[in-house]
Amino acid sequence: MARMLSKDLPDIENILALNPRVKSHAMLHSTAAKKAEKKHWKRNTEKGCDSCVNLENNFDDIKHTTLSERGALREAMRCLRCADAPCQKSCPTNLDIKAFITSISNKNYYGAARAILSDNPLGLTCGMVCPTSDLCVGGCNLYASEEGPINIGGLQQFAVEVFSKMGIPQVRIPDLPPPEQMPESYHSKIALIGCGPASISCASFLARLGYSNITIFEKEKYTGGLSSSEIPQFRLPYEVVQFELDLMKDLGVKSHQRLRKVTGLREDQQPKCQPH
Repeated sequence: MARMLSKDLPDIENILALNPRVKSHAMLHSTAAKKAEKKHWKRNTEKGCDSCVNLENNFDDIKHTTLSERGALREAMRCLRCADAPCQKSCPTNLDIKAFITSISNKNYYGAARAILSDNPLGLTCGMVCPTSDLCVGGCNLYASEEGPINIGGLQQFAVEVFSKMGIPQVRIPDLPPPEQMPESYHSKIALIGCGPASISCASFLARLGYSNITIFEKEKYTGGLSSSEIPQFRLPYEVVQFELDLMKDLGVKSHQRLRKVTGLREDQQPKCQPH
């Protein structure tokens, strides 16, 4: 008898009929019907209704996920100090994570903040809002352990917050000659448009290298760019953005708000935006 090389596919309709929860046909719902159904949900009240409670845009009661000193020391002691640290390879700013965690475990909080801010002038902002679970924490070798991966973002935030309370200003690279002995090119005018995270980082790195005439122009009344305008205050307080701005200004970087006021043009001479 010849061996059967193929057979008919199973009758999928009869198999689905065995499970009454599986529907054999699609059901369409109108938009009006779905809106009427949502009225029965407590969280989906109609906008502008008179009986709704007015909610205030106030998140002061939400505490930041700042580690205590005891919690930070305990978390830092768990670090394996991997020789080929996958967390550092997963960090877009290439922070020396192993070094600053070691400094925290030794209670050298200044050294930890120095290691962080040397590679990333926005170290406190990134420690609070960076998606670490997809980056450094996601690559931690302790991810599959019982206690879980190291809270790298929390340790970074803790170290820089302690440093911010020290009141230590930022300085240019100490090995550089005095400003008056720097080449003429280091005194050339440098303009950066928009006082956002990119300009703050760029200006900080240039000023550390000895460039002395850096100016940032911002058209808005506030500084910080998307960090101030898009991220809510309960996630990233404006005091954090201001702290990093003050560190940048310690190096002599100047900042001007309202670009049209420093261009020398009158109001009627401002370029008009054409609609697309």
